Amino acid sequence: MNLDDYSRFDAVGLAELVRRKEVTPEELLRVAVEAIHRVNPALNAVIDLREGEARDALKQDIPDGPFRGVPFLIKDIGVHAAGVPTDMGSRMAQGTVFPHDSALMARYRRAGLVLLGRTNAPEFGNNATTEPVLHGPTRNPWDVKRSPGGSSGGSAAAVAAGIVPVAHGNDGGGSLRIPASLCGVFGLKPTRGRNSLGPDAGDFIFGMGIEHVLSRSVRDSAAMLDATQGPEAGDPYFAPPPRRPYLEEVGRAPGRLRIALMTEAPMGAPVSAECVEAARAAAKLCTELGHEVVEAAPEHDGQLLHEAVSTVWSATMASLVGMLSQFSGRDPGPELLEATTWAVVRHGRELKATDLQRALGVFNFVSRQVGAFFQQYDVLLSPTVAAPPFPLGLLDANAPRTAREWYDHAFGHCPFTALFNVTGQPAMSVPLHWSAEGLPIGVQFAGRYADEATLFQLAGQLEQARPWAQRLPPVHVTRPA
Repeated sequence: MNLDDYSRFDAVGLAELVRRKEVTPEELLRVAVEAIHRVNPALNAVIDLREGEARDALKQDIPDGPFRGVPFLIKDIGVHAAGVPTDMGSRMAQGTVFPHDSALMARYRRAGLVLLGRTNAPEFGNNATTEPVLHGPTRNPWDVKRSPGGSSGGSAAAVAAGIVPVAHGNDGGGSLRIPASLCGVFGLKPTRGRNSLGPDAGDFIFGMGIEHVLSRSVRDSAAMLDATQGPEAGDPYFAPPPRRPYLEEVGRAPGRLRIALMTEAPMGAPVSAECVEAARAAAKLCTELGHEVVEAAPEHDGQLLHEAVSTVWSATMASLVGMLSQFSGRDPGPELLEATTWAVVRHGRELKATDLQRALGVFNFVSRQVGAFFQQYDVLLSPTVAAPPFPLGLLDANAPRTAREWYDHAFGHCPFTALFNVTGQPAMSVPLHWSAEGLPIGVQFAGRYADEATLFQLAGQLEQARPWAQRLPPVHVTRPA
């Protein structure tokens, strides 16, 4: 198998080739390593290639799961593999090693995935771009002077460039959907509690942090969620089980959906004309597919919610850095933390328990308002982000700012995503539009709580109507370096 052949298949397709003995896992690993060597110097998406360990895993024989033999990359935050460092994008955490697989990592292995390395991420995921001081910036394969988004930007860039067909990511305020939009790939944030965070956490960012993948095809995302969803013993909560496998939903007709269209940002942030155009074009496509589209948006106080999200993130960052300090013996400060991280940590230390409880009260109130809205609509359609892929350096986390200034700046570029981390609802970015400059612009669709099925049905329908997989970025494994 060569790079051209490899890049034509999604993960489900590659696994099917392995099952039919048309290709071996060893061949897939060889080609994936070749792909990294070809494009990663231009992108800096993969920060840790673990080829030797991958070859050792193949010698042990891998489980006969739905993704048997498919090379896989994990983001440098969230999931951890036994003995593999997790730096979390930070000098403060550099070299942290867990002696065990996280529950999700164990499920990835049982699915037959072959861990090949780690992808770049911003410090503690606290950014909408991927430009950590520790490992340097990841570049967007559509334009290497631009950001791939964050915080799962390394994984999104790797998938878009054809290094792997699917890669792990997570989402605490848009970190799957933002890079999916900026890199032209598919990114679904599942329902809160769909994937376990055990055994080392019950939840993350007070329920905002969710794990899943970025992929080129809708069916890869669905099949992966089939392989990973469901609780572990001791989980504090979990989402209701699906009616049928998500992979079966991708080809199933969704019926006539009632879709709300929202193009104005909840907290008044400016939205580029091209992102508005992308959402309206998606609404027109949905109408052509037989759905009812109505301009409507859930009523809530966007500024109040933004302040609550900033409080919850600040408290989480302060707690995380404190635990890392205790574990590593390193003292947090500007020598080990980026400027805005240090500002957020100091702010988080100043917060009171009552401040946090008040913020969680806002979360509850907004979730009730949005939940009532979704009793009238099946799906909410909006831009994913406020602008097409932006230049590297625009969201410089090492520039001096207060915590409030930083969150105003960062969330101003992604005002549509965090709402569904707060409510726990599933939401996806679908690569349906490209700018006048040929840059990808994703469109967000959010569904009712625990209703990933409708989103997968709709995404499969959109993918069939407007295929995107054949659109390849300038930096891609099939093109000369």
